[in-house]
Amino acid sequence: MDRYEPQQIETKWQRVWADERAFHVDNPKPGAPPEGDKFYMLEMLPYPSGDLHMGHVLNYTLGDVVTHFRRRNGYTVLRPMGWDSFGLPAENAAISEGGHPREITERNIEKIERQMHRLGWAIDWDRVVAAHDPAYYRWTQWLFLRFFEAGLAYRKEAPVNWCPNDQTVLANEQVIDGHCERCGALVEARNLEQWFFRITAYADALLDDHALLDWPERTIAIQRNWIGRSEGAEILFRQEELDLDIPVFTTRPDTVFGATFLVLAPEHPLVPRVSDLPEVEEYVRRTAARSVEERATSKSGVFTGRYAQHPLTGKQVPIWVADYVLMAYGTGAIMGVPGHDERDREFAEGFGLEIVEVIDEDGRLVNSGEFDGLPWEEGARAIVRRLRDEGRGAQAVSYRLRDWGFSRQRYWGCPIPIVYCDDCGIVPVPDDELPVLLPEVEDYRPKGKPPLASNEEWLRVPCPKCGKEGRREADTMDTFVDSSWYFLRYCDPRNDRAPFDRKIVDYWMPVDQYMGGIDHATGHLLYSRFFVKVLNELGMVEFREPFARLFHQGWVKFDGSKMSKSRGNVVGPDTVLAENGADAVRLYILFMGPADQDMEWQERGLEGIVRFLRKLWRVVDEVVEAAPAGGGSDGELTRKAHETVARVTDDVGRRFVFNTPISAVMELVNQLGRSPGAADARFAAETAVSLIQPYAPHVAEELWERLGRSRLWEEPWPVADELQLRRETFELVVQVNGKVRDRLEVSADLGEDELIERAKASPRVRAHLDGKEIRQAIVVPRKLVNLVAG
Repeated sequence: MDRYEPQQIETKWQRVWADERAFHVDNPKPGAPPEGDKFYMLEMLPYPSGDLHMGHVLNYTLGDVVTHFRRRNGYTVLRPMGWDSFGLPAENAAISEGGHPREITERNIEKIERQMHRLGWAIDWDRVVAAHDPAYYRWTQWLFLRFFEAGLAYRKEAPVNWCPNDQTVLANEQVIDGHCERCGALVEARNLEQWFFRITAYADALLDDHALLDWPERTIAIQRNWIGRSEGAEILFRQEELDLDIPVFTTRPDTVFGATFLVLAPEHPLVPRVSDLPEVEEYVRRTAARSVEERATSKSGVFTGRYAQHPLTGKQVPIWVADYVLMAYGTGAIMGVPGHDERDREFAEGFGLEIVEVIDEDGRLVNSGEFDGLPWEEGARAIVRRLRDEGRGAQAVSYRLRDWGFSRQRYWGCPIPIVYCDDCGIVPVPDDELPVLLPEVEDYRPKGKPPLASNEEWLRVPCPKCGKEGRREADTMDTFVDSSWYFLRYCDPRNDRAPFDRKIVDYWMPVDQYMGGIDHATGHLLYSRFFVKVLNELGMVEFREPFARLFHQGWVKFDGSKMSKSRGNVVGPDTVLAENGADAVRLYILFMGPADQDMEWQERGLEGIVRFLRKLWRVVDEVVEAAPAGGGSDGELTRKAHETVARVTDDVGRRFVFNTPISAVMELVNQLGRSPGAADARFAAETAVSLIQPYAPHVAEELWERLGRSRLWEEPWPVADELQLRRETFELVVQVNGKVRDRLEVSADLGEDELIERAKASPRVRAHLDGKEIRQAIVVPRKLVNLVAG
């Protein structure tokens, strides 16, 4: 018998698949009806900022199992790959290694692709795209221009999150507990001219279309809370000296008569106009970038020295700046109602501000002028009507969601195709001049201003409209822009006339199964949904959602922390691949536990999987030698094989569980190993090999060939015979007070009463009852009887 040599076997079959282009998928021919059902399987594309680690191995192996399972169930499966190669992760990796981002990125891509091939993943390598490739970012720029023409991309000065270490602006989603998501530096607040996408225009659509998605409820809840829709009223407080109306949003307009002060968030753009006191400027600098958690419990604040007029009482109320008010809520300004809001009360008590109660214990208005005595709901409506009639307020809907700031003061990103002209203003680059290529610069490291601003030759360009000298936009796009449409380009990756052909993307999209981390819920997953909704309204796609079904894998941890290249605590696959082979690594990463739960990487557990593969190899070889070809298909091994088919099919296809199918196949192999010469042993061996193929495709193909078959990757998935699943007898477990006292082989046709009688008749059971009264009999059909006695 030959030894199991994974390196030789895996090299052989990877070469076969490459030569056969086994996992290449053609697009449907124009005008031709689609052949069969399509299935678009996709995992979030990787940052090529280093090697793969075991977290990647988990995610892409999960996708590989689904790909093989769907292919063999008759689907035409699209499963592409690409590189999220622009942006901070890749640039920071280049800085740390001391090379150019392009050189480091492309070297990493080459190594990651080699690792992916070594793992034997079933990927259509003819569809690879990379964000830093001009053939890709030409169309990123083209899409930006369509958004710009539609009024959905704009530039304005705004308070932004500034990372002093990365020297760039961060989106809200990239700030975690007040720190930069990538480097961990404490984030500061600054006012800068920035580019934004008007994602807020789609807030309701993003909420409403959750109904179209088969997503984890937790993810939908995260997005729902992030968008943060609230209904209430917007009320104007007048500051006469500055000729300024300060809008506040409240969900409780019925309490407006209890407003005794105003509070602005530290990053509110009106703060510099309202006050230039040094203590206010210092407070703003110190507090604006604190984490949401810190600010929620803060009781600090500073008086601006100014007052605003109450819109209904005419009283002058003081204007404060305090960090417990967030720019992300409402207008970034609130009316302080200390009589009916706990945080407002704590603030008022801390600074000696007036507290007025305006709702009594019966829920009626008091101290509210003409509205006294009204129930609070009716009072709210009446107050809003008066404010509306006097031009001081109106009903309003507020969102926590803010427009998406996507310009970055970094080098390694997609150039923004805009020219600034003194006469013409902001001018888009014409389509026929795209792509605006990212130029070389002597020093790409961040220094507080865009590195592209130092390349005068690139920066100076004729205005596309008037021909006079203009200046290019020196900021680049955040990498989230690149990843908001890559799944569309995969469908039509070599199109040089458009980002994609509509008929082709309408055929493949939406993605049927998407996989990736839940940490992208308020970033990539939200931005991609926004992009698709815009493209739908522009008539470029038929669908309104990019990802029909979503699965979040758990984190693979090392030393108790999530594996992450930015944390430096990664374990790569190269060593374990060299020692154990790809099939063992693939099986082990899915056998470690439920795929949607976190798991700790422990290499010693691989030994058990390697032993299983050797046993599978040995047992199948014994079957080939001992079991007759064309033997019977009826017997205990046949029934076990069909039971295993049913379990594995249900686990992968319906329950989306990936560890228990491995256990099921192990059980079948164990039983087969006890009877390798049985008449139905060959059928059981073929079944075991067929079912393990999505997990361990190399050894499965080799063993399939030894069993006299070929091209398992194209074989239909086995189907369980319902007749074989019907057993004439089963093992009945009998318990007394929850403890197992006997096991009986009984007819599958017995009813509950008969099962209870058989249980009570057992001599072992009677000995443990010892004359006690049976108070209850619990029956689990086809499994157990529990007699409760006492």
